[in-house]
Amino acid sequence: MAGFCLPLTSDKGRGMFDGYIICGTPRTGSTLLCNLLASTRTAGNPHSFYRRQDISAWAEDWKLPGRDTMSELEFNAAYLDAAIAAGKDGTGIFGLRLMRENLDELSAILDQIFPQLPSDKARFERAFGHILYIHLSRENKLAQAISLVKAEQTGLWHIAPDGTEIERVAPPKEPQYDFERIKRAVAELEAYDAAWNTWFAEQGVGPLRQGYERLSADPAATLLGICEALGIQPPNAEGVRPGVAKLADETSLDWMRRYRSDAAA
Repeated sequence: MAGFCLPLTSDKGRGMFDGYIICGTPRTGSTLLCNLLASTRTAGNPHSFYRRQDISAWAEDWKLPGRDTMSELEFNAAYLDAAIAAGKDGTGIFGLRLMRENLDELSAILDQIFPQLPSDKARFERAFGHILYIHLSRENKLAQAISLVKAEQTGLWHIAPDGTEIERVAPPKEPQYDFERIKRAVAELEAYDAAWNTWFAEQGVGPLRQGYERLSADPAATLLGICEALGIQPPNAEGVRPGVAKLADETSLDWMRRYRSDAAA
């Protein structure tokens, strides 16, 4: 069962974090958690600033000079400064969402800016300060895989509580059950989670562990726990309003039954 634990490396003590990194995998509720943290107005504004597909768009939003006008090092340094400012959003806390697939690229970028540091953790601390690592995972990997495959097929990734589409990346399309694709997704998601745990062990990091199941069932309690771990004033629980709704439906349940039946056969 996922629960809270303070980092083993909290040498500066509770309430002394400069920021946090949400260490996630797809379909673990990271968008919900990012929105909850941003809504406090005291815990930064976390986004996937280092998702490779989005870097050019962020750079344009931040009005950075074109890549062809500067060296790679100069661009990466300017981008880091802008990302930190955006992740803080006027608060004293920096927030970042980081998927395992982008970890190595971010480490390489920071190694270019801050060369000869001994570890990923050292590079992250040099760039972002004292960081709380939040490992966001999902116990039910089959449900997670089905959510991922459905999102990829339908193009719809997130909806608001009123049903309004928040994020769509492709025209609407009916989802089609695909046993082999779901099976691959389960394996991929298990591998990403295992890779995060290996990285935490290698870096000597004790993350704050948070499960999707608890986050989706009680967003307010989850948010208050993270604010407490960060040492910042938590919001009133009654005022916490999730900005993202679940996409799971009867199709999801049907696919789960079919998958288990096919796997048993």
